[in-house]
Amino acid sequence: MNIRSLTRGDGVVIGAAVVLFIASFLDLSGYECPSDVPCSGSANAWDSLSILMSIYLAGIIGAALLIVSRAMPGRKVAGFELGQFGAAFTVYALWTMFWTIIDAGDAGAGLILGLLATIVLAGGAVATPMLPALKAPLLGTPSPAQGVQAAYGQQPGQGYGYPGGQQPYGTQPGQPQPYGAHPGQAGPGQPGQQQAAQQAPQGGGAPAGDFTPFWFAVPVARPLFGEDGAPTPIAELAPGTWYLAVEQRGPGLIAQTQDGRRGVLQDTSGIQRG
Repeated sequence: MNIRSLTRGDGVVIGAAVVLFIASFLDLSGYECPSDVPCSGSANAWDSLSILMSIYLAGIIGAALLIVSRAMPGRKVAGFELGQFGAAFTVYALWTMFWTIIDAGDAGAGLILGLLATIVLAGGAVATPMLPALKAPLLGTPSPAQGVQAAYGQQPGQGYGYPGGQQPYGTQPGQPQPYGAHPGQAGPGQPGQQQAAQQAPQGGGAPAGDFTPFWFAVPVARPLFGEDGAPTPIAELAPGTWYLAVEQRGPGLIAQTQDGRRGVLQDTSGIQRG
């Protein structure tokens, strides 16, 4: 999975899962044995299968499902998306941890740290789809040169439709362009877009009308749907990666991914042109 597809919310979830894993090795009870009484040390979560599975591993599994759902958008199990399963696991881990720590009476570091981790974990899982601050890309959006080099393994200015060179609309080279200007305004002195126009027919059909293929990046992760109109996404466009728009279809765009797949990007709001 492209790490640039991760959001800030995903970073919160991953961090909380790591803390939860560490907490599973700490003592569950804060009780200390008297010096004159022989007793065994306090147990951790790995000594209690019910606590381990219902809290610690449930939270970690939920975090893993949330991250995997980024790599396989639209993948469902029993009619539910992987991300929904992951969020449910994290909330269940928090619910179980809450009542466990209340019942414990003398909670140790493993339960206290685990409670804090499950609060952050469940909060990140539930709030990420709703808060723009958490939906923002974790690593930010690179320049066009960085995006192409990362996505296609090429040096700037070489190969498949590099979006650098002379930019339209009077901007400096390397600056993304706001989507919405007429595509026919692209001038003849733009070697990157000329090369993209030559490569687009090889990817599966020539662009319609006077449409000029161009590179673009999405501000947040967005699904790419099949050209047949199926409701299940065929891919997910990740922030920080540049994709080639080869055709305009109504309000959407026909986009081509790095592996040659083509689909319809229905939500084009806020995209940046290269």
